[in-house]
Amino acid sequence: MNIDSIHNGIVLDHIKAGKAMEIYRFLGLDDLDCSVAIIKNAPSKKQGKKDIIKIDSEMALDLNILGFIDPEITVNVIKDGALIEKKHLTLPRQIRDVLKCKNPRCITSVEQELPHIFNLTDPRRAVYRCAYCETKAE
Repeated sequence: MNIDSIHNGIVLDHIKAGKAMEIYRFLGLDDLDCSVAIIKNAPSKKQGKKDIIKIDSEMALDLNILGFIDPEITVNVIKDGALIEKKHLTLPRQIRDVLKCKNPRCITSVEQELPHIFNLTDPRRAVYRCAYCETKAE
């Protein structure tokens, strides 16, 4: 298999195997007018298998949301064919408008304009709870 290198863009590496399509849809990469390569189940010494996404364009990424989806992702920024920045993600302390609270009695069910805010309450288990009612995210 031959996947060309990119000149200016972003490489999302160390994605948990099978998560690349979820990230592709979430970032709206199908709307881009550039080359996007998805490599699924690539061999990895650390993970066994991993997914990789190569985006042949510069774009803004919400690193908190990527960290929520998969905190093991490495974001590599490529400029003029060279790696200029490597970012290691972590679970964000707080996420906004990514999840919706499942509690029907939560204020967000009544007040539609309120942001859906979830706080990280257990980093080891990646548990997030609603900032308003403390309901565990699922």
